[in-house]
Amino acid sequence: MPDAPTPTQIRDLMPFAVMLGMELVEVGPEQVRGSLEWSPERCTTGGLMHGGALMALADTCGAVCAFLNLPEGAHGTATIESKTNFIAGCKSGLIQAVATPIHKGRRTQVWETRITDEAGKLLSVTTQTQMIL
Repeated sequence: MPDAPTPTQIRDLMPFAVMLGMELVEVGPEQVRGSLEWSPERCTTGGLMHGGALMALADTCGAVCAFLNLPEGAHGTATIESKTNFIAGCKSGLIQAVATPIHKGRRTQVWETRITDEAGKLLSVTTQTQMIL
């Protein structure tokens, strides 16, 4: 199992996540927590955080979890399926994501990421499948 990525490795390996302003708060093989601050640049109509921003945060957290659970001999992962249920909108504050495993296999892994607002209100649930490379 690979070591948790350092902040420098995260910047180098995940430039899109860095560009969006994502932060990884906790990184481990059973759970990854990430966050993203609301800003007008990350919004859609009516000042709501864009669903794509939530999906990008969920995908990033799930992918880091999958990377941390690579079986011996594997060298990476790729998202092959992702489904998001949007529950509520967010108009301000910090959103927080928690990715946890559903299935950790040798060929695929399935992760669930729940995103909440600062008050703990559920905003979305993403289930993604990562192919082991």
